[in-house]
Amino acid sequence: MRVSVSWLREYVDLPADLAPGDLEQALVDLGIEVDSILDLGETVTGSLVVGEVREIEELTGFKKPIRFCRVDVGAANGTGEPQEIVCGARNFAVGDRVVVILPGGVLPGNFAIGSRKTYGRNSNGMICSAKELGLGDDHSGIIVLPEQVPGKPGDDARPLVGLDDVVVEVEVTPDRGYQMSVRGIARELAHALGVGFQDPGLTPAPGATERPAYPVEVRDTVGCDRFAARMVRGVDPAAPTPDWMARRLTTAGIRSISLPVDITNYVMLALGQPMHAFDADRIAGPLVVRRAEAGEKLTTLDGVTRTLAAEDMVICDDTGPISLAAVMGGQTSEVVDSTVNVLFEAAHWDPVMVGRTARRHKLFSEAAKRWERGVDPALPLVALDLAVGLLVTHGGGAAGEEVLDIDHVRPRTPVVLPADLPTRRVGVEYPPARVVALLEQVGCTVAAGADRLGEDPGTVGVAAGGAVALTVTPPSWRPDLTDPADLVEEVVRFDGYDRVPSVLPVAPAGRGLTWQQRRRRAVARALADQGYVEVLTQPFVSTELADRLGLPADDARRRAVRVANPLSEEEPLLRTSLLGPLLGALRRNLGRGLRDLALYEIGTVFHPRSGAGTPPHMGVERRPSDAEFAAADAVLPDQPRHVGVVLAGEIEQTGWWGAGRTAGWADAVQAGREVLAVAGIPAERVTVRAGEYAPWHPGRCAQLLVDDTVVGYAGELHPAVLAGLELPRRTCAMELDLDAVPAAPMAPGPAVSGFPPALIDVALVLDASVPAAQVQEALVEGAGELLESVRLFDVYASEQLGAGRRSLAYKLTFRAPDRTLTVEEAVAARDAAVARAAERFGAVLRGA
Repeated sequence: MRVSVSWLREYVDLPADLAPGDLEQALVDLGIEVDSILDLGETVTGSLVVGEVREIEELTGFKKPIRFCRVDVGAANGTGEPQEIVCGARNFAVGDRVVVILPGGVLPGNFAIGSRKTYGRNSNGMICSAKELGLGDDHSGIIVLPEQVPGKPGDDARPLVGLDDVVVEVEVTPDRGYQMSVRGIARELAHALGVGFQDPGLTPAPGATERPAYPVEVRDTVGCDRFAARMVRGVDPAAPTPDWMARRLTTAGIRSISLPVDITNYVMLALGQPMHAFDADRIAGPLVVRRAEAGEKLTTLDGVTRTLAAEDMVICDDTGPISLAAVMGGQTSEVVDSTVNVLFEAAHWDPVMVGRTARRHKLFSEAAKRWERGVDPALPLVALDLAVGLLVTHGGGAAGEEVLDIDHVRPRTPVVLPADLPTRRVGVEYPPARVVALLEQVGCTVAAGADRLGEDPGTVGVAAGGAVALTVTPPSWRPDLTDPADLVEEVVRFDGYDRVPSVLPVAPAGRGLTWQQRRRRAVARALADQGYVEVLTQPFVSTELADRLGLPADDARRRAVRVANPLSEEEPLLRTSLLGPLLGALRRNLGRGLRDLALYEIGTVFHPRSGAGTPPHMGVERRPSDAEFAAADAVLPDQPRHVGVVLAGEIEQTGWWGAGRTAGWADAVQAGREVLAVAGIPAERVTVRAGEYAPWHPGRCAQLLVDDTVVGYAGELHPAVLAGLELPRRTCAMELDLDAVPAAPMAPGPAVSGFPPALIDVALVLDASVPAAQVQEALVEGAGELLESVRLFDVYASEQLGAGRRSLAYKLTFRAPDRTLTVEEAVAARDAAVARAAERFGAVLRGA
């Protein structure tokens, strides 16, 4: 196992001045065999600096392209003049920053650099590639530093290319598979040095959903006791692997292949959880995990067709085996250059089965090495979440909300350990409290029988008449701890340190965030991205607020819950709408000199239950019964979660660049559309239509509907309300009931056509009372399948159009999935769309 110290520092708080020798000693003291510790900075001696290319002269007349370059290396060469260097690479241009080693330097492999005449020119130094610096196998071009990487000519280039790191290589014994990961080695170093440890295996991850990420059947729960999967759709097939990830894989001895495959290898190195990435579009039907049938054939990723044995585990689709489980994937479902939909799989396999399969087929893959040594069964969901996050971040696409988790993992069997056994076996005095402390440091859960501990079952000490019997449950990531001798070894191994680091036991995998929680977070991020500022207001309101908002006498929002012991008698009621507190926050900020405001809040409102009665009396002498809890819950008010926004002033600021734009009712409506969009509701299920609802202006209020159910309102607030609250004219607001919005359906993968679009604009003149959304629906209905998108881009009214009439201009995009549209086809589709609008609303083409 080879790993860089910079990667370890992400999980363990190593001292900044830790010397390589001290690092090696800490590992050796824990019984870890260290093969080597390599300081990458010492692999390149001499001046390795940043250079900026000033001139490039193309030399001709040679068998291959040669370039004569003048490179600014600052004062590194002692003269300040540009360095003359001959280079054969062509992937850089004038102005690029490159990595230059000056004469006198030595590259890996004892390759000395000097000044010499070549191709008829003097060359003083070398412009370096990744392979020449020992950073990878890429020799096709030199390293060009990205713009975001700091460094001016003459600066030391080692920190910029990763040559300021230290690489540790350890030999992992067969019984300590957890050390074959950055997570495992970081944990060991935390124990050895007594420093903090941030366990990436405890990162919260989404749990199993009712709808799986992909249909899977596990027929052998002994060979595979856990199988989890998640989907990422719409990945950019051309997305490259980030340089930092590729460097870490190269350091570990793994070749970079493609972004999805590299991510699975990266997660395997980081957590110790081997994974596999399938091209979801190349899978035929549901997946089945089973034992192979003797004689079945499978062509693995290395191109070899293998004859399977009955003990092998395979993953199959409708075509047969597509993966030799836990060892190597198959060619028919591998990720290829055109892959856009990736199915990540993380499972837990029987180590005995994997070891025998690997030896039978002579496939000693990195995954098989880890499986036969034992892998933490609590990791699959964490590994999937990490892999999905990396792919979405660096490859685009959308992470599916569905999570598959078929879990048949059995709980660990406790081991009974006499507290004096380490002392009797080793001959060193280990008090029972010390034994418990050391085992808990390993990650074990330790309990003691009350009959052996005296009066207090929670204490640990030597009981009269014999030793304390400890019941020890090993952590999930230590399958090697199966009997008392294993526990004794751990006590002895960790007892040599003066400081005892705090190590949290591995918690069982949780279910992560609910879909409602993920939705709320997505809505909050979306509104913040739109420029809204989140506020957290108190849920208490005054009795006069309903009158100030102009709510009708029979409005349900007037019936509010009164707090028995309010913080202030001026605000004794719980809010039934977010608008009151939100507008109060808006007024406070206006009073402090701010003029352009866009605020939002996500919070609960409270609606009393009619006839609920009074809650039952529950004392503290005992735990209330389930029936008492249910009776108390029945009295509580309904508490739906709402999202609200308020806007005042300019939404686009005025400046030297030109005039700004004042926030209007359309911005509030758009905020509602954005909320529904990030909530996963398709646009075709969302309807916006005119409505009347206090406190909005009757003529500038819109209803937001999902599947014909009103979920919110948006628009400009009534002038009387604004005057009563002392708010600016044209203040707008939106409030939407998030709990009334249904769960998002599974989003289908987008259909992308490679043929050019036909773009046509139409301007329709019709009655001003006709909603633009209904006109758009008519255009979509009339245009047919060739219409890809339609967007309203202009609204115009004038005397020439006539009183009560207006012009609506739409941009229509037509495209066919299988051909380039002719002008006649596009015009015919346009005419059909206009005809439907004319039939339904009497619309006519403007200018016709």
